Amino acid sequence: MNKSQLQQRDREHFLHPFTDFHDLGKQGTRVITHAEGAYIIDIDGHRMLDGMSGLWCCNLGYSRNEIADAIYEQLKTLPFYNSFFQCTTVPSIELANALAEVAPGDMNNVFFTGSGSEANDTNLRLIRRYWDLQQQPDKRIIISRKNAYHGSTIGGASLGGMSGMHKQFQALDYIEHIQQPYWFGEGGEMSPEEFGVYAARCLDEKIQQLGPDKVAAFIAEPIQGAGGVIIPPQTYWPEVKKVLDQYDILLVMDEVIFGFGRTGEWFGADYYGMQPDLMTFAKAVTNGYFPLGGTMVSDRVAEVIKGKGGEFTHGYTYSAHPAACMAGLATINILRSENIIENVRDNTGPYLAKRWAELADHPIVGEARSLGMVGALELVRDKGSRARFDDDCTAGGVCRDMSIKNGLVMRATGDTMIIAPPLIITNQQVDELVEKARRALDDTAEALA
Repeated sequence: MNKSQLQQRDREHFLHPFTDFHDLGKQGTRVITHAEGAYIIDIDGHRMLDGMSGLWCCNLGYSRNEIADAIYEQLKTLPFYNSFFQCTTVPSIELANALAEVAPGDMNNVFFTGSGSEANDTNLRLIRRYWDLQQQPDKRIIISRKNAYHGSTIGGASLGGMSGMHKQFQALDYIEHIQQPYWFGEGGEMSPEEFGVYAARCLDEKIQQLGPDKVAAFIAEPIQGAGGVIIPPQTYWPEVKKVLDQYDILLVMDEVIFGFGRTGEWFGADYYGMQPDLMTFAKAVTNGYFPLGGTMVSDRVAEVIKGKGGEFTHGYTYSAHPAACMAGLATINILRSENIIENVRDNTGPYLAKRWAELADHPIVGEARSLGMVGALELVRDKGSRARFDDDCTAGGVCRDMSIKNGLVMRATGDTMIIAPPLIITNQQVDELVEKARRALDDTAEALA
């Protein structure tokens, strides 16, 4: 089939995620046909530097035959068996062990799922089970942050703090949301350091308002990813740690985006010196080659869940799918053997930070921020007041399209442009990324003039 035929079938049968179907029907989809290294190519032969690693997941790029071969060999040997009914498989045992080796602190147990959304639903179940077994059934409330993203199931979307999502379903009523640490958008006249402390103290205020005996857990991404790569001020996480140390409340860190090297450490918790009780992972654990997610569980929680007796009535058909686990093992092996994460920390991450910061001088950029292998640009009409171009945040959509035209995939979150390139990106490709981003900004400024 040619491009128009494919687009027609797509229009007739495929309901895409997070999509205005009417709008997409008029435009037609962009058909991606193949990929290599850090690049994707569409059906017209247009080659684009993938500044988003697929969807935050292809950290090793697209040419890793070792992962594909590991999946294929497992499919030939044991394509599937479940982990119910006191059964297991060799790959699930080996991956659980490998994850325990790289996870922070005493996170020595894992519950496997098929995605990050399923993993955060699992967190809800684990939290409830933990406090019930501790004879504290009143600890039910979970605190999250506004504009956070924790998945798209009812549980995951309830944990998330995105108002647009909440308008389209009935959120769970035992989840509360507090201030996000978004200094550029909401810091006002405060310095970043002052705002970081303020945002963290909002957690303390909410705990006191609800009652520490009612609060079960606090969930947060180390850096808010889909919300706009919101890198918290350096004062934020140390102050959160002080707050949590005062109360008997579990910490859940959602590492779906930032796990497996994106900050230049194995996990964002490592970067910020935090010790979670539960830790959500997915995406890059298999380099995007096979769906897999899970929850890493600390000894504190696992000893109660495993030691008190009684069935944990929760699970998924594809928990610890053997082929998915082999993909995870192959991915972790590459990250280790090729020192990928250390290279991000010591070389490409600092180089990206240096080059990305140069975009702050562009007339429509209010802030250019980055950490490790993520970055964001705030698009503004006026740098001094941080005023946007309009209330509908249409500048981001314009810039996204201009970026694609210039051969670069950047994502628009409102009027914030975000990147998360593969960890294998070279310094030369960083130069290419920044140059293409600048051309996209020039074209956007001209279009909006």
